[in-house]
Amino acid sequence: FRRAHTLTVLFILTCALGYVTLLEETPQDTAYNTKRGIVASILVFLCFGVTQAKDGPFSRPHPAYWRFWLCVSVVYELFLIFILFQTVQDGRQFMKYIDPHLGVPLPERDYGGNCLIYDPGNETDPFHNIWDKLDGFVPAHFFGWYLKTLMIRDWWMCMIISVMFEFLEYSLEHQLPNFSECWWDHWIMDVILCNGLGIYCGMKTLSWLSLKTYKWQGLWNIPTYKGKMKRIVFQFTPYSWVKFEWKPASSLRRWLAVCGIIFVFLLAELNTFYLKFVLWMPPEHYLVLLRLVFFVNVGGVAMREIYDFMDDPKFHKKLGQQAWLVAAITATEFLIVVKYDPYTLTLSLPFYITQCWILGIILVLTWTAWRFFIRDITLRYKEIRRQKQEHRHEKDKCLSNGDGHSALLDEPNGNKLRERKL
Repeated sequence: FRRAHTLTVLFILTCALGYVTLLEETPQDTAYNTKRGIVASILVFLCFGVTQAKDGPFSRPHPAYWRFWLCVSVVYELFLIFILFQTVQDGRQFMKYIDPHLGVPLPERDYGGNCLIYDPGNETDPFHNIWDKLDGFVPAHFFGWYLKTLMIRDWWMCMIISVMFEFLEYSLEHQLPNFSECWWDHWIMDVILCNGLGIYCGMKTLSWLSLKTYKWQGLWNIPTYKGKMKRIVFQFTPYSWVKFEWKPASSLRRWLAVCGIIFVFLLAELNTFYLKFVLWMPPEHYLVLLRLVFFVNVGGVAMREIYDFMDDPKFHKKLGQQAWLVAAITATEFLIVVKYDPYTLTLSLPFYITQCWILGIILVLTWTAWRFFIRDITLRYKEIRRQKQEHRHEKDKCLSNGDGHSALLDEPNGNKLRERKL
């Protein structure tokens, strides 16, 4: 049925595109025709993929919706590969074909500078430093972490990623000027207010979804209009609920997997800022917003596939396709950053920053070795020693005779008596 449906849709779409091209006179603008041909090719591929791609773990609002984002992942990865194989100048100028306003060096903006919360020298507005930081990225931070919490479904992992990214901003502010922020912008506005409030609201939503009764009924079987509208709204909620229990300290495999997830999350966050820097895209450009919307949709599927693979490897023998695509996209974005501006990435870290990261890595490795190797060996040795002591105590108790002498001492005399009788 799906194959016949695909052929029908492809036939209709091809006829529509052919009718459009025949109806109008083909312009003599090569760039315009090239862009239009690429867009039409992408539409045909998306149409094919939406009906033929493999279903993922989500079925609401419709499996075709998630198949669409899977195909968008393929298109985006192909676009990144194309950009990767261009020269730096050609890659930046190629962005003009998407938006003519791109391909221009960006003005630097420093969020640091005067970090006084209350500036007595400015009588007109002493709190001007706070108002200057309250731009459109404040609600973006909140909604971003709200959606990330819905993807990760774990309070501690979200807080670790949030705090770790602020440490990364401290460490890399010598490379990107917009990483330079005031201390209260880092920890009060970002971690506590924006990120923390987003994580809190996300956890409350997860709690509601876990307690919700998932009993689906056909739309036409509902008698009232209010019930029909409620059913339509609930179509955009999950079909069923799976609570994520990562348990990173339960085994070395899960611990390494959680560390890998945190690393990929942080790398994808850094790619957002470095891609804007090397491709000369303003932070408020719609392409930046589209990329974030893209990662919200594909990231949720990828996290579910990773959790299923970790939690039940016997049933899910392979990692999901969306998870592999997200990993490939993140790696390709990083390669673009490395190729387009290796000088910025190779700027050496300040000495005290290097010391802090070395100390942190040593602490993590030490805890890993203690938790999964030294601690297990010590506990196993203590358990074996305890079992031997209990076994020896029970044996002595069972072989003890009534006059206080051990039966083990009387055993040689008993053997001699048997020999004499024989």
